[in-house]
Amino acid sequence: MAIFFGAFTLQTVTTATLTLALATGELATYLEGERRASRHTVSAYTRDLEQLGAFVAARLDRDPAVGDVTLPLLRAWLAGLSHDATATTIARKIASVRALFRHLMRRGRVAVNPAAALVAPKAPRKLPVFLDAETMGEVVTTPAADDAEGLRDRAILETLYAGGLRVSELVGLELGRLELEAGGLGTARVLGKGNKERVVPLGSHAVRALKSYLARRSELEAEAPSLEARHAVVLSSRGQRIGVRRVQELVKRYGILAAGRPDLHPHALRHSCATHLLDGGADLRSIQELLGHASLSVTQRYTHTSIEGLIAVYDRAHPLAQRAAEKPPASSTTASSTTASSTTASSTTASSTTASSTTASSTTLAPIGRAR
Repeated sequence: MAIFFGAFTLQTVTTATLTLALATGELATYLEGERRASRHTVSAYTRDLEQLGAFVAARLDRDPAVGDVTLPLLRAWLAGLSHDATATTIARKIASVRALFRHLMRRGRVAVNPAAALVAPKAPRKLPVFLDAETMGEVVTTPAADDAEGLRDRAILETLYAGGLRVSELVGLELGRLELEAGGLGTARVLGKGNKERVVPLGSHAVRALKSYLARRSELEAEAPSLEARHAVVLSSRGQRIGVRRVQELVKRYGILAAGRPDLHPHALRHSCATHLLDGGADLRSIQELLGHASLSVTQRYTHTSIEGLIAVYDRAHPLAQRAAEKPPASSTTASSTTASSTTASSTTASSTTASSTTASSTTLAPIGRAR
């Protein structure tokens, strides 16, 4: 469609001519630039929409346009995925398509969002994986402290656990954002989801581990380090900024060595930090701030892993629990009653015996009180 303004002609892109690939690129630019979404989110949404584009292209035998995406076609696409994909994956793919059409609707490119009528499957809610405090202590002290790599590994484990960091936040940590106080405490300014910055406190164990590692960090530096590597806190054995996958491998390795847990991953250390704070009496709001959760409902997952603490609070605070604690146990009451009955019976028997003796001494009668 063309719109004429005097000598100029403005070519507009309609739903029929806007390709799905072009719309996907526009959404990625919007998410990165305006929404400041993480690169993982952008990558996942782009991958989902490219997969949808391939499905539509196979059906139509041509490059698909945005207008080719209909509700029945979306349902057919998701039905084909349901055999292998999990409920969580399908829910994300629905979210990706919804995000695309919401973006296009806001800009007046489409009038209808065909994904609005889709119902996302309910994903099972899993409880966080965490370690108890004693096992966590064994894991973080497993790396050897006699070389730069061992000191680095211990600093990684201590920082993940002490600060409740995401693995991406640890990998992206810069030297200039780390403050290690002489008194043993410290802070780290990290970039979380959506490039939101927050200040994370670090305990004395983490500060000590970081100081020991930083004192020998130069042993891991490359001969000609890149600008990015110069500012990175954690370096790989090749002198580059360490990668997420490498940190995952290290955590798994020490999980096996210290606790026999091949399923241990960096996020489990974050979960352990939150669970131990909650067990120690920290309130949910403080833990939410520490972890950088946008919603308190996400932080509330950790209440399910702290049942013992919850029961203790209940016993201290609930009036019925207090009343039950003041009552003597039923077994004790029964035992007391039994003892009292025995005592009474004994007294009665003793009295009868005394009376019998007295009577027998004054009058000779047939024996009484004989066993029946």
